[in-house]
Amino acid sequence: MSKEDYKPVTVEKLIENTYDLGNLATFDPNPLSNEKLTSKNESEKEQYISSITRDNVQLLINQILSLPVKTTTDNQGSSTGQTSSMTLIQLPEPTTPLPREKGIPKDKPKTKWEEFAARKGIKAKTKNEKLEYDEEKGEWVNKWGYKGNNKKLDDQWLVEVNDEDNSKKRKRNEGDELIDPRTLARSERKKLIKKNELQHKRNLKNGSK
Repeated sequence: MSKEDYKPVTVEKLIENTYDLGNLATFDPNPLSNEKLTSKNESEKEQYISSITRDNVQLLINQILSLPVKTTTDNQGSSTGQTSSMTLIQLPEPTTPLPREKGIPKDKPKTKWEEFAARKGIKAKTKNEKLEYDEEKGEWVNKWGYKGNNKKLDDQWLVEVNDEDNSKKRKRNEGDELIDPRTLARSERKKLIKKNELQHKRNLKNGSK
């Protein structure tokens, strides 16, 4: 391609374009030629549309390149360990509101518990109610869930056994052997999880009706 084939980077418009650089968009208010758009000569029509598009893209690129440019160096991900430079352009906040890609989600039907809580005025538990202060660690920890305080018994190498409580639990499990409190805690925790999952499924089923 010769230099004569390159078009200039400057574009003249009767009416100036407006821009929304945050959305990488430009808006051309200049009227289009109805004669060329309705021409039976498809080649001429395509050439006209391509020319208008090219000019508007050039104007948009000119605006983007006028923004502040920042150069950074990064050697991460390089097998040779060499430093590579990267040029970044900080775009402004978008100014054109765009339509949603998907429709507004419908409200989920209330579960049986949510309906009951609404009638009784019971408020949902906040995040703070899921935490408790651990005196040994000296910090706030979860009561349950990931790294929950209800699991701290699992990591203890020595556990004190209450003879009276253990005797009741042996009868409940129909055995005479001494039960490891750590094993029992995990077992009861799993039973509680299964119970909650079953109740959750029931609530969803009742809410869908």
